[in-house]
Amino acid sequence: MTFARLKKPLGFLTLCLVLVGFIGFVEKQSQLKTYGGLEIDLEAVSGVYFVEEKEIGEIVTSGFPELKAGLPINEVPLAAIEKRLSGHPFIKSVQASIEQKGILKVKINQHEPIARIARPMGADGYITTEGLIIPTSPTYTSRVLILEGDFAERLMDQGSVDAMPELMPLVRFVTQDEFWSAQVTELEINKKDDIRLHQQVGKQVIEFGDALDFESKFKRIEILYKEILPRKGWNAYERISVKYKNQIVCE
Repeated sequence: MTFARLKKPLGFLTLCLVLVGFIGFVEKQSQLKTYGGLEIDLEAVSGVYFVEEKEIGEIVTSGFPELKAGLPINEVPLAAIEKRLSGHPFIKSVQASIEQKGILKVKINQHEPIARIARPMGADGYITTEGLIIPTSPTYTSRVLILEGDFAERLMDQGSVDAMPELMPLVRFVTQDEFWSAQVTELEINKKDDIRLHQQVGKQVIEFGDALDFESKFKRIEILYKEILPRKGWNAYERISVKYKNQIVCE
């Protein structure tokens, strides 16, 4: 075999040896790195922090006392830290990683409340955008749609809205619409098919029925606001209902 024919395989072999050596060097350098401290990246929800960096730091340092200067970074229990923090009721997701200089970076996303279940005889709770029910924060209060009533309290006890999946589309519609989010102050949920709307303007409680076909019901309420109440007066009726299909009942 001529030198020219050997040149290509030898070059490839040399490249492989260099690559293996580089990988070994990087691994050795990584093993020499030690824990360099904790950095918390906490994302606010609508400008509000339901859990604070100080609390996160205390959970990590008390739960993992081995996190001290000199600890090799390959002994930092990333998965265990993520699992411990994920158990916090206000934390939606956790990602722990080792950054440069051995810094343990913990990136945290909070749950976002979309409604609040108010209970006269018990602690309130938030409904998150994912339909989970979490406790309220002792530090911050989020101004969201209020839910009350026997069935709302039952959902609170169950810890989610799974027993009433049709509720979340209705809540999202109300909270995401600029007009209705200002006008509807509360949903009173006594049964799955007995929802009542409390208004910002007008003393009447509107009988809404179930949470299905809600867009059609709000169109009828809009007709009520634009065409009927301006002529009759905002407090002309004691009872208003849109729970019957294609009807507005005013008495």
